[in-house]
Amino acid sequence: MRSATIVLGALLCACSSQPAPAATEPPFTATPVATFDEPWAMTFLPDGRLLVTEKAGRLLIVTRDGKKSAPLSGTPKVHYAGQAGLMDVALHPDFANNRIVYLSYSEPGEGGTSGTALARATLTETALENLQVIWRQEPKVTGNGHYSGRIAFSPDGYMFVTSGDRQKMEPAQDMNQNLGKVVRLTDTGMIPSTNPYYDQGRIKAQIWSLGHRNLLGIALDKAGNLWTHEIGPRGGDEFNLVRKGENYGWPKVSEGRHYGGTPIPAHLTDPKFIPPKVSWTPVISPAGLIIYSGDLFPEWKGSALIGGLSSEALVRVAIDGQSAREAERFEMGRRIREVEQGPDGAVWLLEDDAGGRLLKLTPSQ
Repeated sequence: MRSATIVLGALLCACSSQPAPAATEPPFTATPVATFDEPWAMTFLPDGRLLVTEKAGRLLIVTRDGKKSAPLSGTPKVHYAGQAGLMDVALHPDFANNRIVYLSYSEPGEGGTSGTALARATLTETALENLQVIWRQEPKVTGNGHYSGRIAFSPDGYMFVTSGDRQKMEPAQDMNQNLGKVVRLTDTGMIPSTNPYYDQGRIKAQIWSLGHRNLLGIALDKAGNLWTHEIGPRGGDEFNLVRKGENYGWPKVSEGRHYGGTPIPAHLTDPKFIPPKVSWTPVISPAGLIIYSGDLFPEWKGSALIGGLSSEALVRVAIDGQSAREAERFEMGRRIREVEQGPDGAVWLLEDDAGGRLLKLTPSQ
């Protein structure tokens, strides 16, 4: 059955369709550092400590030897249910001078609705101060899934935010809603005049790309290429090279099927939709993404490192210019929610769910 799936992908998809490499002996030692309650994201501060979010709404400062602060005050009120909660955390490019951080989270609305929101605040040792919401999903909808909420800054200081389709599907193609999109903003939440639809209304002006499902990873490589991954339906997880103004097809096309088994046309059945560079069936359920640039693992330099939820793995995708392929997969035995690179080039992982550990990966001796 798996071989048939691969052949079908080769016929209908321009993406990488080789069989997933067998899990290999990892070239690293994974050292547990700390344990959390449903951790979701982390980022390193300039002094080497980490900021770690927990989905229920807590933000903590953590030393590299695992000492955790008390939860910081001033975090936003979150809608906490299902996939909803406090999500990504990122530093302003000039954080060393302004102490500004960004948080994405599920913001409660009226009548049981919610939506992804993006806030910025000033970080102190014990609190977030002057919290300001600078972007929201519109409209807020019911349900507790597909918020996305990953944040990345480009070298020129613009901010990309992933906005999931909230399991509603059709909004991903609706230019009057910002669900199912990658949006591009300034550091204060304004809309850059260089966005592709800048002069076509407030919502449309935010949009950088469309036709996305649930994007739980975003990163730029050294050449400035913007990469995302997204969880597919029944099959068809995607690793995409995201371009200005392009349409990635969801829910009109996919390399997977609907959960009930109903087929979805593949990307190459309609040339206006951009196919993924890599597609996974069976899925890996990707979460967290970095483009590795360190020296501790020289063979990984320039590769994407992706956490796997259902696959319980760390997945390495080799990038060659604008092409990509899965190169290695390392079994971790737990759902991996987040991946980060430390100041010394070590790779740090957060396991998912209650009791999720912070792991530091260093080369095997």
